[in-house]
Amino acid sequence: MPSPHDSYVRVRGAREHNLQGVDVDIPRDVLAVFTGVSGSGKSSLAFGTIYAEAQRRYFESVAPYARRLIHQVGAPKVGEITGLPPAVSLQQRRAAPTSRSSVGTVTNLSNSLRMLFSRAGDYPEGAERLDSDAFSPNTAAGACPECHGLGQVHRTTEELLVPDPALSIRDGAIAAWPGAWQGKNLRDILDTLGYDVDRPWHELPAGTREWILFTDEQPVVTVHPVRDADRIQRPYQGTYMSARHYVMKTFSDTKSATLRAKAERFLTSAPCPVCGGSRLRPEALAVTFAGRTIAELAALPLVELSRTLHGSTEAARVLTDDLRSRIEPVVELGLGYLSLDRATPTLSPGELQRLRLATQLRSGLFGVVYVLDEPSAGLHPADTEALLTVLERLKSAGNSVFVVEHHLDVVRGADWLVDVGPRAGEHGGRVLHSGPVAELERVAESATARFLFDRSPAPVREVRSPSGQLKVGPVTRHNLRAVTAEFPLGVFTAVTGVSGSGKSTLVGEVTEDLPGVGRLVTVDQKPIGRTPRSNLATYTGLFDVVRKVFAATDEARLRGYGVGRFSFNVAGGRCETCQGDGFVSVELLFLPSTYAPCPDCGGARYNPETLEVTYRGRNIAQVLDLTVEAAARFFAETDTPAVARSLTTLLDVGLGYLRLGQPATELSGGEAQRIKLATELQRVRRGHTFYLLDEPTTGLHPADVEVLTRQLHGLVDAGHTVVVVEHDMAVVTGADWVIDLGPGGGDAGGRIVAAGPPGEVARAEGSTTAPYLARALARTP
Repeated sequence: MPSPHDSYVRVRGAREHNLQGVDVDIPRDVLAVFTGVSGSGKSSLAFGTIYAEAQRRYFESVAPYARRLIHQVGAPKVGEITGLPPAVSLQQRRAAPTSRSSVGTVTNLSNSLRMLFSRAGDYPEGAERLDSDAFSPNTAAGACPECHGLGQVHRTTEELLVPDPALSIRDGAIAAWPGAWQGKNLRDILDTLGYDVDRPWHELPAGTREWILFTDEQPVVTVHPVRDADRIQRPYQGTYMSARHYVMKTFSDTKSATLRAKAERFLTSAPCPVCGGSRLRPEALAVTFAGRTIAELAALPLVELSRTLHGSTEAARVLTDDLRSRIEPVVELGLGYLSLDRATPTLSPGELQRLRLATQLRSGLFGVVYVLDEPSAGLHPADTEALLTVLERLKSAGNSVFVVEHHLDVVRGADWLVDVGPRAGEHGGRVLHSGPVAELERVAESATARFLFDRSPAPVREVRSPSGQLKVGPVTRHNLRAVTAEFPLGVFTAVTGVSGSGKSTLVGEVTEDLPGVGRLVTVDQKPIGRTPRSNLATYTGLFDVVRKVFAATDEARLRGYGVGRFSFNVAGGRCETCQGDGFVSVELLFLPSTYAPCPDCGGARYNPETLEVTYRGRNIAQVLDLTVEAAARFFAETDTPAVARSLTTLLDVGLGYLRLGQPATELSGGEAQRIKLATELQRVRRGHTFYLLDEPTTGLHPADVEVLTRQLHGLVDAGHTVVVVEHDMAVVTGADWVIDLGPGGGDAGGRIVAAGPPGEVARAEGSTTAPYLARALARTP
């Protein structure tokens, strides 16, 4: 029986996801790193078990009424955990980003700056003091009344709404209108109102065109629709809505990202003419500090803001000292190039997590366990050293720091290492080692040990010759000032530099219109879907083929089941109790609603009749529950080349452990990116393709990085061009060409410091990347 003062967190019988009844002891008050290949079970142990149990215990101490307001994680599948302190989680899952969320709101620095202006700002003579809320664009007291605190106004024009004026309204001249019945409805209403819907748009009188596109009137008329002869035609009451009204309403109200993006195509965005884009009321902008408005200070990089803040009065001194001390950990984590007004949606998950980490440093908590999800994601090796210092400070303040991590420098800096594996999915889920880092070298099964203790020099690879050059620029955007870059075609190029040096901005200028690009494929880490209905099989197109296979079985033909019968998204074959979701929401009195497997289908998503149809002994739900690896074996002996091609490419990018029906909401950014890459690889390619990948190794174990880079080099060998924005020096050493930006982030970066083969860039003076690249080429531990 452990003593009440046990200095270990002891986990017994953890079975979450693929964990195989894991028992592990991890000391408290240390920096413990969890390693293992992608899908091995390390996150299931750190987040799904240890953090989830700490959360569950905390919620039990909260009043039932308050519990309703908090998103709760379920009880983890574990025998018992002892010695567990309260936990704080910093994950890379990004909440739905809004244009009102910024660096200042995430770090609470905006609150401090507003307080400074309220208490110690220079007010115009005779002006009354403003409350701190009056300096926030997110409150009624502070927001500019014209743009409601957004800083931008959206307008539309006839040219945008009607791109082809030679068409008639019936032929679709008003491109901004919706398709299908809703668009036909609007055309029928115009026809009923007496407008000529068959005359070319440009022949209509100017006043008519103006009313159709821009009126705020919404007349209601009785429409007698003209439909096919065999369909019933009933009159109905139709309400007219102008094209501008429809676009603005869709843009502001829709929850669908697709509809919002479509509406955005018909809008122009410009700085608000009243506040000039500052988002605030004139009264707030009349107050200054150090000769600048709050909007001007919020637009400065944090490094410069810190230098600007000096108080002349006692109140100002107290507030500026506090602000500078809050900015310090953000700068220390390599984010000094960010400004307070930088919108959260424009940040990478790694940047967002480090901002939260900087905020925690100021919180003064002790005696808790911090559980961090790859804090080094998106970090240049130079910034990783600063990260280790910050983690060390969290630990020395009296906390336990548990980190899920792949970066070998972070692993080497750990006090304790928990290695999970040996492989992914059903071939993982075991703790191979729990102890000091050096002792992992003796664990033969560990994939991590091979990379952590490898002292042999990097293999010398012959540099490919380019088939041409792609010139990009001059680019003046964000911190890039008239930068021109040349990307060699037909080779593997790595774009490097510290966070904020301008890498993503530069590669974002590559478009299909540029000569030499051909077909452009951009593979980013955005989710493949935002609901559980989107999954691996639906995104890759594999599900369409599998449904055809089931529809072609003798049993399905006998029953008259078509392909649609085997979809869980439409009525017919799906379980109607849960509408094909597989789970139902259970409303609980005084508690937040929770989700439980559907009582009728048990999570299978289909009705009993559909599940009676089997293919080689399995029904459609059982096939969706197979991992990619198991599905490849299942379909191996069948004549389904489309299925085989799809599964093979998923295996090739190291995703054999994922289930075919795994919801998009359960996938990491790195997994989503590799699914997109696999979807692209399975297409039959014709002609030259330009592949652009933004940090494809994020969230990948070095063993998975090997698998991925092999695929990317295969694309180059097939005659295509691959450009990766990358921090992993193991990938950069294998490139044919390197473009290094910097030397710093923000205003200290934005220029090309070096360009050439890796060996040449490793010797470049003034490059922050060079010493790390040289070390990787020599591969000295």
